Amino acid sequence: MSKSAENVIEIRVDEIAQLFHTLDPFPFREKDLDREAEEYIVGWARELPADRPFKVVVHYPNNESQADLARDLPEALGKYFAGRAAVIQGDLNELFRIGRRSLAIGVAILIACLLGANLVSGLLADAPSRRIVQESFLILGWVANWRPLEIFLYDWWPIVRRRDLYRRLSVAAIEKKPYTQQGSSVRRTAFEQRTAVK
Repeated sequence: MSKSAENVIEIRVDEIAQLFHTLDPFPFREKDLDREAEEYIVGWARELPADRPFKVVVHYPNNESQADLARDLPEALGKYFAGRAAVIQGDLNELFRIGRRSLAIGVAILIACLLGANLVSGLLADAPSRRIVQESFLILGWVANWRPLEIFLYDWWPIVRRRDLYRRLSVAAIEKKPYTQQGSSVRRTAFEQRTAVK
């Protein structure tokens, strides 16, 4: 498939408001997405290829009130996902701040342990006990660096992937497709099936 082709995510709702958090007091364009709607969109997006842009197709009832809300849908979805990407970037920055502090503490402990191991080797004449104490100091020094190494080597990858996914969703093309309520042939999406059960 062409890399310019879009990853399509389809949602069918009985009303546009279903997509947004009902208790959010902000205007429609700035409302938070409903938790289930977000999970549905993000879950579907995770399964699609990462080398193509997203397109979100929203099927909604063909009436005037829904058409008015649908006009603001691209801006509302774009702002929400851009905001989530910014929050995740903040989490990543905080993780690196913690990593830098942990690394400074870990290196200080490692240096103290190396000095302690050298000091002990000069004080203990017995070779087996001297070796045990030296190794204990070295192990303690490296264990103190385990957490910062884990942060800088592994922990940041999933956060970056999630941030990039939200950034891609924030610039996704939004296609609005009205349908007639009676005799509609539009298939129900998994999101609509879940929300209909409520």
